[in-house]
Amino acid sequence: MLNNKYKILLVEDDAKIRSVMTTMLEAAGYQVVLAETGALAKNLFSSHLPDVVILDLGLPDMDGMQFLEFVRRDSLTPIIVLSARADERDKVRALDAGANDYVTKPFSSAELLARIRMTLRNYHHRADSGKLPGGKFQVRDLVIDYDARQVMVHGEEIKLSQTEYNIIALLSEHCGKMMTYSAIIKGVWGYSDEGSVKKLQVNMANIRKKFGVKPGEARYITNELGVGYRMNGERDE
Repeated sequence: MLNNKYKILLVEDDAKIRSVMTTMLEAAGYQVVLAETGALAKNLFSSHLPDVVILDLGLPDMDGMQFLEFVRRDSLTPIIVLSARADERDKVRALDAGANDYVTKPFSSAELLARIRMTLRNYHHRADSGKLPGGKFQVRDLVIDYDARQVMVHGEEIKLSQTEYNIIALLSEHCGKMMTYSAIIKGVWGYSDEGSVKKLQVNMANIRKKFGVKPGEARYITNELGVGYRMNGERDE
């Protein structure tokens, strides 16, 4: 179980949203540090060293992307962007710049709390075990044995191509994080070309078919059109 005394830096200029979110987060057991401007957020981030940042992009003194880039210069602290900007280009830009997740307003408290738990769990698992996981990974009835490069669903081995396995392994390593198409392509193929996204989508369609997942179903992997893919669930500790 996650320690519920994690400290969250909430960067949000809307006083009403700050109040509602503070009540929600404190009721869930988190410590909350508040910043209504990017300048204050920089100072509080450096002095409080929060465990996770929830960041609105529409700040009065700077674009939230500037704060995201400030944090990513020296820190891997998880950042969840919470924004009214629903355009896929904004999502891709924030995720490629290092955001761990992107939640659009309006949002449900249950969804946001689940995203926070997932982000913290995955971040601390990776910090404990190193970037490349060893042993096994499991989400529901999907099991990945990294050492054997073997994938099982419902206890049966799924025969994947090398590329298909590499895609699944990469997504599982970042379980809970929305990964952009470009990030996956770079991680799997190491380069991007004109047909890279189509190539990735074809491989994902094959993977879903082999897993017995119907089109549009997000049993293991969520696809956000125009943005990327996320392995669902939380890592076991």
